Amino acid sequence: MHGTGNDFVLVDASTLSADWATLARLVCDRHFGVGADGVILALPSAQADLRMRIFNPDGSEAEMCGNGIRCLAAFALARGLVPAHRERLAVETGAGVREVELQRENGRLVAVSVAMGEPDLAPERVPVDIRRFRGERVIDYPLEVGGRVIPITAVSMGNPHAVALLDEDIRCYPLEQVGPLVEYHSFFPNRVNFEVARVRDRQHIDLRVWERGAGLTLACGTGACATVVAARLHELVDEEVEVQLPGGPLTIRWEGKQVQMRGPVAFVFEGTWHGTVPPALYSTPSA
Repeated sequence: MHGTGNDFVLVDASTLSADWATLARLVCDRHFGVGADGVILALPSAQADLRMRIFNPDGSEAEMCGNGIRCLAAFALARGLVPAHRERLAVETGAGVREVELQRENGRLVAVSVAMGEPDLAPERVPVDIRRFRGERVIDYPLEVGGRVIPITAVSMGNPHAVALLDEDIRCYPLEQVGPLVEYHSFFPNRVNFEVARVRDRQHIDLRVWERGAGLTLACGTGACATVVAARLHELVDEEVEVQLPGGPLTIRWEGKQVQMRGPVAFVFEGTWHGTVPPALYSTPSA
């Protein structure tokens, strides 16, 4: 499945026990595997309608993924993991429970909206290295990487983001070189997602993202949310913004509390994995 080009392999893992980190590295390889920005597991939850786990292409586990949770909601609906008549779902994630709204036209699912939670701007919870930063918010922090100084605004959307609001054509920005330097910079103890953005006007932002554990992706839902929060903190945009990513647009709304995200999802194909994996990978859990 994909959400604005951010693509995932989704698995009903309710009866499976696996080395998911290893499987993600194998499956997400775009030459020797299926190719994806991550593997998403649909699991039972004791506190919500279902639980989401997401593994990046490098095998690391992410706390939250905005495009991924929209895909998961559509997947759960299509697979009968939730009742077909439901219009709202509660999904447990590593960043807490998120509310998802399924938007239909003539009985067809056309978009999924997500209440992404409140952004956290506290430096110690993004987190950044608080030994090097003592302020209340990280806004336009001059991060030195690769011989350049980048003004960074740090936002947590349940996962860490470093947003650079630039006055230049971001299509020409060397994100594939600068992205990994920012992701692994010592200022971010848990690594970080890196966004480069240009505000076109008060309702439109152009955005490219280097995702932690995934690299360049066509879209990033939490990244789009973090970018709108950063732009609002700079008083550059209105409450509702269309964020244009390489994979397509997302609509983000932030009035000061919860961030709302809306966008499409699409099924691409389904199949069976026959790659080389550890023998225990598909074993069923013991009672």
